[in-house]
Amino acid sequence: MTAFDRRDVGLLLLRLGAGGVLAAHGAQKLLGWFGGHGIEGTGQFMESVGYAPGRASATAAGLAEAGGGTLLALGLATPAAGAAAAGAMAGAAAVHAPNGFFNQEGGYEYAATLGLAATGLAVTGPGRLSLDHALGHALDRGWMVPAALGATAAVTAMVVGARNRRLRKPEQDEAAAGFDSQESLSGE
Repeated sequence: MTAFDRRDVGLLLLRLGAGGVLAAHGAQKLLGWFGGHGIEGTGQFMESVGYAPGRASATAAGLAEAGGGTLLALGLATPAAGAAAAGAMAGAAAVHAPNGFFNQEGGYEYAATLGLAATGLAVTGPGRLSLDHALGHALDRGWMVPAALGATAAVTAMVVGARNRRLRKPEQDEAAAGFDSQESLSGE
């Protein structure tokens, strides 16, 4: 029997692929690398899609993607890394959801795929070809998986919920203004 099996090699490839893409995507936000817009440009975009304050949102998303992706690729702190990356991708999916599923139409396909890969790695673990394994899984304990995913789900729900309320407020204000003008026209 060999020291490493197909599962370990498969997990390594999945970690390197998904983690590398996430790390590069985060570097676009944080540093402007790979054709990205950096913190300022990303912050403006984040603000325009309802994540406020924009600069703080860009920093959080960039750190979750770059940090989570790098840690996933290394196989280090895999539950926390996968949860952080999955949370960032859930936030991205919320932006793209109105465009449907497929990426070619601006949908959430890409974000969902990366988020599910990160979640799968958090749950499955990094395999033996990882820093977690080399360090005796000190940062990859069984209890860490539900803790990391649960905490990330709660924070992501709060952030996306606040964004959705922020986006609905102008619509509610318009509706209220229309109601008020109807009342004044009717003399009430």
